[in-house]
Amino acid sequence: MESTDAIIARFLALHPKTIDLSLGRVERLLADLGHPEERLPPVIHVAGTNGKGSTVAFMRAILEAAGLAVHIYTSPHLVRFHERIRIGRPGGGLFVDEEKLVSALRSCEAANGGEPITVFEITTAAAILLFAQEPADVLLLEVGLGGRFDATNVVAEPAAAVVTSIGLDHAEYLGDTLAKVAFEKAGIFKRGRPAIIARQDYVEADDVLRARAEAVRASPILVGGQDFSAHIENGRLVYQDEDALMDLPMPRLVGAHQAINAGAAITALRAAGFLRLPNASYEEGIASAEWPGRLQRLTRGVLPGIAPEGSEIWIDGGHNPDGGRVLAAAMADLAERSDAPLVLVAGMLGTKDGEGFLRNFAGLARELVGVPVPGQVAGRPALEVAQIATRAGLVASTAAGFEAAIAGLREREWERAPRILICGSLYLAGAALGANGTPPT
Repeated sequence: MESTDAIIARFLALHPKTIDLSLGRVERLLADLGHPEERLPPVIHVAGTNGKGSTVAFMRAILEAAGLAVHIYTSPHLVRFHERIRIGRPGGGLFVDEEKLVSALRSCEAANGGEPITVFEITTAAAILLFAQEPADVLLLEVGLGGRFDATNVVAEPAAAVVTSIGLDHAEYLGDTLAKVAFEKAGIFKRGRPAIIARQDYVEADDVLRARAEAVRASPILVGGQDFSAHIENGRLVYQDEDALMDLPMPRLVGAHQAINAGAAITALRAAGFLRLPNASYEEGIASAEWPGRLQRLTRGVLPGIAPEGSEIWIDGGHNPDGGRVLAAAMADLAERSDAPLVLVAGMLGTKDGEGFLRNFAGLARELVGVPVPGQVAGRPALEVAQIATRAGLVASTAAGFEAAIAGLREREWERAPRILICGSLYLAGAALGANGTPPT
């Protein structure tokens, strides 16, 4: 049987000569497939610069704790493409299997008939086809890029639309100001459907999101810090909206910012009609939600085995300045609880603001080891990463790869075992999880 990888490689030849952000190509393909987007379970649509995946993870964990079947679409994948498509089942969904994915991709290829289309557009159509064929209680649909013209934005009447934290990223497509980025993300809001706006770090973004939700007449419009809130208090997560007050466990996901994501997730579920979920489902979901590659600690596998004895290894795929700020804050919080020298093992793509990301760690990280991002032609050379780190105020060196960097740390004397953070790119995070033998499941 032909493999998923072989089919997707063939799709690359269909890539349009110029990228115009529009829904025309995917709408045409879905029409030729018989409009599977009209046969989906209730959809909760999620956009944002940072926090999308964690918000989806919280919703999934809560819903599955209640015994519901939850389809999930996220991107990019970390190790295997199949991670993007989780088929819901009562008791817990599973990544799509190879046979079903190959069948869906072939159906989309045949229906497309060789017309220009991006890989993300045609694979999103395949995911929608799969979700339409399998019964489920809900589909959690994560935007790939932007929102307004993203291939996922073909759902006319979502059960709810959520926009998480806005920051600058993908400026070549979304614009170089927070207002422009927020405008694109707000494109998922729909008339008469709930719009949830997570608490924002920037007033400029918050203003645009509110204005766009009002302009399209989304209803209700629920704004973090105004209509709902979630914060950590005495080692618990306290959630409150107009009708509910919940005292919940601390999120398993690490970082103070996860309270904001959890609050948006709970609000979205309630706005989407899941008002009868038992409190036990919220408790279990908040305490058990996982999101691989985002502030994930490796406690087993290959990499802990080659690291300095007693050290910690963390992985995070954040790559923009705001992601770096949140990540640095989480590392500072860990240092307060258990002090250890922080060493960054960092690889970055040339399209990202490396200095803006790394500047957050000045004065916090002991040093940085620059490494290449495996398999990425757009990746920066290790020396370039180290030079950027130096400009950002960090002591930097290089290694041939993340494994060599970690093994090199083992050869040194440490007054206290280090805390090692592999960071700078989701592709680097995925490569590390694959090499460690602990891919997402």
